Amino acid sequence: MRAVLAWKEIIRDQCVYDIAFKPDGSQVIVAAGLRVLVYDTADGSIIQPLKGHKDIVYCVAYAKDGLWSPEQKSVNKHKVSSKITCCGWTNDGQYLALGMMNGVVSIRNKNGEEKVKIERPGGTSSPIWSIAWNPSKDEHNDILAVADWGQKMTFYQLSGKQIGKDRTLTYDPCCVSYFSKGEYIVMGGSDKQASLYTKDGVRLGTIGEQNSWVWTCRVKPDSNFVVLGCQDGTIACYQLIFSTVHGLYKDRYAYRDSMTDVIVQHLITEQKVRIKCRDLVKKIAIYRNRLAIQLPEKILIYELYSDDSSDMHYRIKEKICRKFECNLLVVCSQHIILCQEKRLQCLSFTSVREKEWVMESLIRYIKVIGGPPGREGLLVGLKNGAILKIFVDNPFPITLLKLSTSVRCLDMSASRNKLAVVDEHNTLLVYDINSKELLFQEPNANSVAWNTQCEDMLCFSGNGYLNIKASNFPVHQQKMQGFMVGYNGSKIFCLHVYSMSAVEVPQSAPMYQYLERKMFKEAYHIACLGVTDSDWRDLATEALEGLDFDTAKKAFIRIRDLRYLELINSIEERKKRGESDNELFLADVYAYQGKFHEAAKLYKRTGQESRALSMYTDLRMFEYAKEFVGATDPKSSRILMTKQADWAKSSKEPRAAAEMYLSAGEHLKAIDIIGEHGWADMLIDIARKLDKAEREPLSKCAFYFKKLKHHGYASETYSKMGDLQALVQLHVETRHWDEAFSLVEKHPQFRNDVFVPYAQWLAENDRFEEAQKAFHKAGRQNEAVKVLEQLTHNAVVENRFNDAGYYYWMLSMQCLDIARESEDQRDEMLKKFERFQHLAELYHVYRSIQRYTDEPFSSHMPETLFNICRFLLNNLTKDIPPGISKVNTLYALAKQSGKLGAYKLARYSYEKLQELHIPSRFQESIELGSLTIRSKPFHDSEDLIEGMMCYRCSTNNPLLNNQGSVCINCRQPFIYSASSYEVLPLVQFYLEEGIGDEEAVSLIDLEVPHTDQRDARWQDMDNGELQALRMDDGFDDTEEDPFTAKMSFEQGGSNFVPVKVSRSVLRSMSRRDVLIKRWPRPLKWEYFRSLLPDVSITMCPTCFKMFHSEDYELLVLQHNCCPYCRRPIDEPN
Repeated sequence: MRAVLAWKEIIRDQCVYDIAFKPDGSQVIVAAGLRVLVYDTADGSIIQPLKGHKDIVYCVAYAKDGLWSPEQKSVNKHKVSSKITCCGWTNDGQYLALGMMNGVVSIRNKNGEEKVKIERPGGTSSPIWSIAWNPSKDEHNDILAVADWGQKMTFYQLSGKQIGKDRTLTYDPCCVSYFSKGEYIVMGGSDKQASLYTKDGVRLGTIGEQNSWVWTCRVKPDSNFVVLGCQDGTIACYQLIFSTVHGLYKDRYAYRDSMTDVIVQHLITEQKVRIKCRDLVKKIAIYRNRLAIQLPEKILIYELYSDDSSDMHYRIKEKICRKFECNLLVVCSQHIILCQEKRLQCLSFTSVREKEWVMESLIRYIKVIGGPPGREGLLVGLKNGAILKIFVDNPFPITLLKLSTSVRCLDMSASRNKLAVVDEHNTLLVYDINSKELLFQEPNANSVAWNTQCEDMLCFSGNGYLNIKASNFPVHQQKMQGFMVGYNGSKIFCLHVYSMSAVEVPQSAPMYQYLERKMFKEAYHIACLGVTDSDWRDLATEALEGLDFDTAKKAFIRIRDLRYLELINSIEERKKRGESDNELFLADVYAYQGKFHEAAKLYKRTGQESRALSMYTDLRMFEYAKEFVGATDPKSSRILMTKQADWAKSSKEPRAAAEMYLSAGEHLKAIDIIGEHGWADMLIDIARKLDKAEREPLSKCAFYFKKLKHHGYASETYSKMGDLQALVQLHVETRHWDEAFSLVEKHPQFRNDVFVPYAQWLAENDRFEEAQKAFHKAGRQNEAVKVLEQLTHNAVVENRFNDAGYYYWMLSMQCLDIARESEDQRDEMLKKFERFQHLAELYHVYRSIQRYTDEPFSSHMPETLFNICRFLLNNLTKDIPPGISKVNTLYALAKQSGKLGAYKLARYSYEKLQELHIPSRFQESIELGSLTIRSKPFHDSEDLIEGMMCYRCSTNNPLLNNQGSVCINCRQPFIYSASSYEVLPLVQFYLEEGIGDEEAVSLIDLEVPHTDQRDARWQDMDNGELQALRMDDGFDDTEEDPFTAKMSFEQGGSNFVPVKVSRSVLRSMSRRDVLIKRWPRPLKWEYFRSLLPDVSITMCPTCFKMFHSEDYELLVLQHNCCPYCRRPIDEPN
């Protein structure tokens, strides 16, 4: 730091007590005796004197806002315990600090209330003469600097807490003043000078020595100008010049900060580390892992913790506790070098002087140029133009060159072969060290540096330009502010004012200079320092054309161009195999670069016409290709035609492509194009022209006809090929079932191929019953059963009980078909038949109950519903089929029983309902019904009981029977009408052993006269036939019926005894009284005898359900089919 006097004024016989700057720094106000003087800060000229004070002016200040307190009308006054010597507001204006004669600092708020009281140790012997608040906005706390006449400077926080120790002064301080940003303090007093301190109170140096006490000193806002006011009336303005103290080695830069700190910056990674020295830093030197810092009384040697190139942690290695005076400081691995004008001294880290060199002239420049530890070399430039090389372990300097002018800057190339010098005329001179020959010179240079990674590159700065020079090529210039100090790879280290930065400079210009001279390897080395991707591509391309494959490969790897790398690899492989024709390699390179005609000429020259042809065809340059081939080679012309067709196809000209393919004989490709574009007319022409032996093109034509939905053309094509299987498949896919069926009639082997898809199609279209029949036709019984089972399940889930009954009946018939065809499954299927028949009847019956409970109106008479409910309850076993509700059935029975007078049964039904879970909708009705039924007699109507008479044994049966639908006496099963569910006057009988169905029917059809019947009966009895109870009322004309005799035997008992008839009994029967269920095999026929011939009974020939004839006719008229099995009336038996 240097202080330069800017101007000086003396006011005779007046003491200057205070100075204040205008906020913009343009004027300075001086309190001198009774006057206030206004000076121009720039040159010290007086602007105006202000008179009017009657007494000495001790203090002046400039108002920043013009008011002391906007909200107060008058000034408030507060008493204090001692005389106030100084005062100061905090930056935010909230607190006022007062310094007093009794050594007390009082900090008060805006209302004058004392918040903090600081008492200095000296008391009244240490009056507080000056205080100042640090104006810095970066500090976290308000900091107060206090100077007292106990010759101490101390720092306090707003809370009154002391910061650090007291700083001892050697004089009585009269004034303390901060720089605008709070980084430095200026203080003057009885030592007749102003001194500069850090913000922590470390003395940095003297600003200006005077002849009397310095009573006041102030810093111009936002500048380095300081104005002093003295006892003898002197006003002096000094400019402070802070010199840059720094050091650089490769990518590490160390510089002084805040005068007492050293910051080491890694220029590549931008990492910074701060070393606090707490004293004025005078010199800095850095080399490899060493850092030397010179302080006023000692030199500190630091070293890095590790050898890592990016490590930034320094620790103290040595301390040399001696005061040194030197112009330049240099550090090596084991020594420090001090330069004092002409003298160089080499000291070890333990302060031992090992060498000393005395030069013939002043030393202007010194630099460590590396070397082994303890034997480093120094490059020294002198004022007389001599350039020396000195080794630390050698007492004799070596003269390298002698110039006629003074040396300003020096650097040596990486290989120590070249020397760059900047002289005092700003001329750059580059010499060959060995031959002392001047290689070249350049004007306008103020600093120079060789590239540490490339021997032939250097850069120099001057006149606001950065110049880069490679080898002996012309200089490349670009604008740059600042001072160039280092050149490492593609980074140039530039010092601008006080900040060092690494500037990334593309090395494109020198690289292109090398490329122009076909120096590919050198250009590659330059590119490695840092160029753009496009520069790398240019280098790679130039090297490839120059057939420097090694350099080209490295460059293409950099830009990750796999295409060219594959080319280079293929060329290298061919070279290994013995190929050596460079023209052919160059032709490949030209082809890759798009220089096709040059490539074709080279191919032709090397005898590789086929390569040129394939190149042109790949590029769709067919006209060039035809020119190249000429009209001599028909095979090549045909290949060319096919390739041109390929191209026409890919370039969206399909019709032209198809025609070209046809002319080239490529039928399949032509058909593909035509088919994809749906040109059916062209396609059928091709199909008709093709021979039937050409199956592949024909089948492809048929495939596209199908795709385009031209089924007639497809059918024609398949017929031409004779492919019946495909034809069947076509009819099936297009749902042309009539054609398919007619084809099956001629060729039964395709039966399955037609009927199975037909059945699936029917099922998909919800025509399940037809689907089931189609499966049946196809012989796919299992699928037919599955379809029915699914239909049945759905019908039950959806409460379509009528359909459920019908599907169960169909299932049972299906099982019967399987039983007939499969011997292995017969028993199982017959069991299923019985179960499904039973379920079919239950669901058929339950449909009426469900309609009664769920719908508002019922089409059935109460008697019918009554019969249906009883039938269902008699036939419900323990396992109730899904969907059938016992509650609904009992509810319906209770309701109908009440209506018909079966009160006992109604009461029983209501009681049973109480045991079940009743839906809320029936709850009220059932409770009401169970109450009202108790007012009725406890018996059933006689008419109803008589309706349950057994026609075999004439026993009246109960209305509900837990044994099922059989007589409680003879166990004969009841036969019900399938519409009204009344008991029909029918009794089932069985044939004796040895009588077949056909014989039985022929015997019944004989219908012999009564006399013969009687004789036959008695004859039978004589033959030991079963005895019959003969009921003879005494009339001679009444004849005994042999069937009645058989029927009336063995009434009662726990086992059911069936009615078995002999041939004579069969002969006695009338055909109109017998009903026969002619079940298909393997079931036996069932025979029933009507005991009331006048009651007309009709049996459905399909499902064998019995009906009263009137009911059946009415139902058939309503539904146009059997109400049970849905057999249409016009269908033949």
